[in-house]
Amino acid sequence: MARMHRTLLPLFLHICLLNWSAWAKVELTMHEGVEVYLGDSAQIPCQYSFTDADNKPSFFMIQWFVRAFRQPASPRVRIFYGDDKQQMVDNNTDYSGRIQVTSDQQGTQLTIQDVHLNDEREFFCQVNGLVAGSAEGKTHLRVFAPPEAPVIEGVTTGISVTNEVPTKVASCEARNGYPKPNITWYRNSMPLMSTPGYVNMLILVTRESSDFFSVQSTLQYKVVKEDKDAHFSCEVSFFVPGAIRTVESNRVNITVHYPTTMVELWKESPQGLVKEGDTVELRCQGDGNPPPVFIFNREQELDVDLESNHGDVLMLSPVSRKDSGIYQCRPLDSEVKGEMQLTVHYLDPAVVVPKDSEVMLKGEDLTATCNALSSLKTSTVWYKDGKQLGKGNTLHLKDATYETTGEYICEVTVPSLPALHTSGSVHIIVQGGPQLVGVEQEVQLEEATGRMVNLSCEVQGHPLPSLSWSIVGSQNWQEVVNKANEHIIHSVVSVKVTSDTSAVCNASNDLGTEVKAFSIKAIPRVTSAAPFSPAEGSGVIIVVIILCLLLLAILGSVLYFLHKKGKIPCGRSGKQEITKEKATKDDIVVEMKTNTKNEEAVLLKAVNGDKKGPSDQ
Repeated sequence: MARMHRTLLPLFLHICLLNWSAWAKVELTMHEGVEVYLGDSAQIPCQYSFTDADNKPSFFMIQWFVRAFRQPASPRVRIFYGDDKQQMVDNNTDYSGRIQVTSDQQGTQLTIQDVHLNDEREFFCQVNGLVAGSAEGKTHLRVFAPPEAPVIEGVTTGISVTNEVPTKVASCEARNGYPKPNITWYRNSMPLMSTPGYVNMLILVTRESSDFFSVQSTLQYKVVKEDKDAHFSCEVSFFVPGAIRTVESNRVNITVHYPTTMVELWKESPQGLVKEGDTVELRCQGDGNPPPVFIFNREQELDVDLESNHGDVLMLSPVSRKDSGIYQCRPLDSEVKGEMQLTVHYLDPAVVVPKDSEVMLKGEDLTATCNALSSLKTSTVWYKDGKQLGKGNTLHLKDATYETTGEYICEVTVPSLPALHTSGSVHIIVQGGPQLVGVEQEVQLEEATGRMVNLSCEVQGHPLPSLSWSIVGSQNWQEVVNKANEHIIHSVVSVKVTSDTSAVCNASNDLGTEVKAFSIKAIPRVTSAAPFSPAEGSGVIIVVIILCLLLLAILGSVLYFLHKKGKIPCGRSGKQEITKEKATKDDIVVEMKTNTKNEEAVLLKAVNGDKKGPSDQ
C-alpha cells in the first residue's frame, strides 16, 4: 500500500498542478496552547477554510504531527493522516491506540486519551489542498499534576538568640508535582523574604523517575526572644489548567533559648498571713528559657546560700519569728535577682496577774490583768464558769463575796489571724468568817412528841469552818450527814422530840463565828388502847361527831313533843312538879334548871311502853 502511494503521488501532484489556477487557497487556525490535568482527555481543535468557497478542492489531505516542546531540531513524528475517503492512525508511536480524530466542514479535532506527562509537546495540524496549496498550525499541549500537601518539620532542639548567624528553623517539602511547585515561608501568617544575615531559604528540587518534581525548602532564621510565641508555616503554590493554586502546611512553634532578664520571688503557700509553726513555700521564677537553677539567701546573710531541693522552690518548715526578713533569689549565671519580705506572726502565752491564785478578804476589790505579746492586734475576753464576764485585758472585781471565789479564764485571740490564740487563768479565793447558806438564823418548828426531826446547817467560809451542835431538851440525837468541799460545810442532825427542844449549830474559823438556832415545840400525842394512826384518828372523830348530832336531834324531838302535849309548862321562876299516877321503873325523870336560879326544877315522869288512849297521846 505504501509503495502504491509513492507511485501515484507524483501523478496526483501533476494533475493538480495543471489546474492550480482554478482552485482556492487554504487557511488554518489553531490555539496556541491547550492545558489539561494528568490522566484526563485533551482536545486539540484545528480549524481550516478556503479563500474561495465555491472553488474548494474536492480532494485534500489532513495530517497530525508531534514534536518535543521547544526543540526545533528534533524530528516531527506523524501520528495521523487521512482524506475524505479514509483516516489512518500511524502505528508504533506513543499515541497509537490513544488518539482519535474527528472532522466536519469547519475543521478537524485531535483527541488524546489518558494524557501522560510526556504528552506535553507541540502538536501540528497540516492540511494539503494540492492545487490549493497547504497550511499548517501548531498547539502546545500543557499537562498539570498537583503536588501532595506540604509537610513541615520544625527543629525540636532549642535555638539560642545568641547565635550570630541564621539557624535552621524548619524544613518544608512538596512532593510529586508537575510542573515544579514553589514554596513560600510565613511567620505568623506574614510572608518571609530572603534577607542576608537574617533570613535564608535553601531550595532543593528533585526530578523523580516518574517525571514528577519534588521541592524541599529549608528556612534559616536568626531568632529573637519574641519568636518564642511565633508560628512558622510554609505554602506550596502550583499551576493548574487556567489558574494557580496554593496549599498551606501546618504551623509549628520553635523553642527559643534566651537569657534571664527579670526574676520574681513570691510566697506560694500558705495563703494569707504566716504564723509560727507554718510550712512556707517560696517560689522563684525568671523570664529566661530554659528556666535556670536559682540560689536563695536572706538579705541579712547574703553569703549563706539556703538549701533548695527543687531548683526554684525554697521550703521553710516550721517557721518562727526568727525567719522573718527579706529573701532573695537569683540565677546561677546571672546577677538579676528577685526579693520579697516574709513576716512570721506570733502570739506568746498569756501572762495573768495575779499569777495562779490569789486570796482576798470579803468586801475587798481586786484588779486582774491578762497580756500576751503578739505581732498583731489582739482581743481579750474573760470567762468564769463558762460565762463571759467582760472584754479587755483588765478585769475588775469589787466588793468580793464568797460567790466571787472561782477560776477566771482569759482568752486572747488575733482577729486577723484566728489560728493564733492563747489563754491564761487565775484562781480567786475569798477569805472570811463563816456565813450561813440561806438567810434564816432562827428556825421555829412544831412537832409531835416522839417524832424524829432533821435539822440542817450549811455554812461557807475560808478557811473552811468547823461545825458543832448544842442540843437541849433531847438526849436522843445523832449527826446523819457531814460533808464539805473547799469552801462549804454541811451538817444534818436527827433529833427525837421528847419535849420542847432547842438546838444550836455553831460554825467558826480563824476569822469569825456564826450561829444558827432551832426551837422545837413538842405537841403531846393522843393515846388510845389501840395503836393510833392519823387515818384511824380521823375516822373516830367523824363517828363521834355523827353520834352527838343524832343525840341532839333525838333530845330536841322529845322536848318538842312534850311541849306540844303541855307536859312541860313554861315559867320564868319557881318550881313545878309534874307527876303521873302510875309510875313504873322505866319512868324518865328530867330536871331542868333555869339560868337565873338554881332553885327551880321540873320533874317529868313518863311511862314508856304502855298503851295509851287517844286522849293520852
